[in-house]
Amino acid sequence: MPIQNSETGDADVMKDDAAARSAMPARRGGLKGWLDGVRSTRAGALTLKIVVGVIGALVVAGGLIMVPFPGPGWLVVFAGLAVLATEFHWAHKVLEFGKQTLHAWTQWYKRQGWTVRILVLLVTVAAAAVIVYFGMRTLGVDLLEIAQRFVQR
Repeated sequence: MPIQNSETGDADVMKDDAAARSAMPARRGGLKGWLDGVRSTRAGALTLKIVVGVIGALVVAGGLIMVPFPGPGWLVVFAGLAVLATEFHWAHKVLEFGKQTLHAWTQWYKRQGWTVRILVLLVTVAAAAVIVYFGMRTLGVDLLEIAQRFVQR
């Protein structure tokens, strides 16, 4: 039996009894329950949309900046879309399209022979090398010049 609040009398007990008899499902717990609580007010829902939109946009932008460089650029883009998809239907649709496209590419790649797989690997490595070279050039480092000095020694 729950402890009664002296200020509310039997109201706490009556509320708990009514909740136990209710046909409505119990409120979700954890993060989803907290988000439901935030969304239950107009101001909370708008604030949540703004916060999720800003965070998701920053993550997607960071991922897009990382895409040309070796590393997890596309993974970060998908993570940002997943954040946006918690509040925006369009982001959910874009995320689903991306997952379907990635799955189709993976299935196509698995069906290919070793010749195509090696060719895709070589093109990927060449593209990454070009991206790294020009990325370093923008920072004022010429990797070819460094390699030539190293070989001439």
